[in-house]
Amino acid sequence: MEVQIDVLTILNGHPLGEGFGFNGDVLDTNVLNLAVVLGILFYFGGDFLSSLLKNRKDTILKSLQDAEQRYQEALEQLAAAKAQLEGAQAKAEDIRLQGQKAAQDLANQLREAAAKDSARLDENKQMMLQLEEEKAFSQVCQEVIRLALAKTRLTLQDKLNPAMQRRVIDLNIALLGRLDTE
Repeated sequence: MEVQIDVLTILNGHPLGEGFGFNGDVLDTNVLNLAVVLGILFYFGGDFLSSLLKNRKDTILKSLQDAEQRYQEALEQLAAAKAQLEGAQAKAEDIRLQGQKAAQDLANQLREAAAKDSARLDENKQMMLQLEEEKAFSQVCQEVIRLALAKTRLTLQDKLNPAMQRRVIDLNIALLGRLDTE
């Protein structure tokens, strides 16, 4: 009952219809309005705000987990790329060494072929020189024989008279006769 008296006392002190109106105290009304609004918000919107915050928290955690997973994947891909790079560098070095070896082998083969060709050319040169020498010697011999025959012909023409021809013929007949008897 006391509660009813207090309410009645309050209602008696304020006539009906005068409870609503313009309150000029800005600080008093704003604080009260703000308290009422916040109270209503917390009472009715507490679950909504907590679910929003929880959803936001879950989204942020999922984003962080995704970022961590992508980071780990990137690290794995980086490690794989480094391994591939090292393999490619080793293969490139191997190819370079094989190329150098092949070039060295080819250079050795070319040197050997050049030495063989040089020896063959020297041999051919010696053969050609020998052939040319023999040809020149043969030509000189033929020229000497021709000159000797020409000189002998001239000498015979000068010294060969009919008496001399008779003596040469008789001498040759005698020589042939001896050959025939032997």
